[in-house]
Amino acid sequence: MIWINLPRGDFKVLSVIIATHESQGPLLRTLAILIPGAVAGIVREVIVADAGSNDATAAVADLAGCQLLVSSAARGARLKAAAASARAPWLLFLQPGTVLDATWIDDAARFIAEENARSAGDSRAAVLRPRSGAAGRHSPLREALSLLWAAVDGRARSQHGLLIAKRLYDNLGGHQPHANPEADLRRRLGWRRIIIL
Repeated sequence: MIWINLPRGDFKVLSVIIATHESQGPLLRTLAILIPGAVAGIVREVIVADAGSNDATAAVADLAGCQLLVSSAARGARLKAAAASARAPWLLFLQPGTVLDATWIDDAARFIAEENARSAGDSRAAVLRPRSGAAGRHSPLREALSLLWAAVDGRARSQHGLLIAKRLYDNLGGHQPHANPEADLRRRLGWRRIIIL
């Protein structure tokens, strides 16, 4: 059983946003890891920002109960539109195929509770680690170094998720038109404001 130590009234605090294009298989893997978060009461909604896929991506999102936003806009614009429609105060950006570590729910809940207790001017975001073996079999040290490098250089890797308060996301201007909007957002956040969970 999973116990979430969030203060009373803080359940369903997370909107998960996934940008997709021809992503039916990878999306299915990612949605499967989110089910325990919905059952535990931390995930309020999952928003799939699709680029008009011709495969079964839309059907997978619909069957899973996701909110589906379809647009031919660039990835950054789709992510920003999805964030604008999110109803929860926290956003978790994932790429299709991301399979998070089994501890992601407790890690995210603890981080959210800590951040809610901090002053608004001292806000941070978090990078979530992938499930061990999800991106290959690497030592814990190598996985930690990979996460640290992702946070420092701003590279968005498919196995990493970004957890950020909607307020902080909006203050940064959200995702911008950029060749790699996720990396651009992490660069604007700065490595000092990114915690590795």
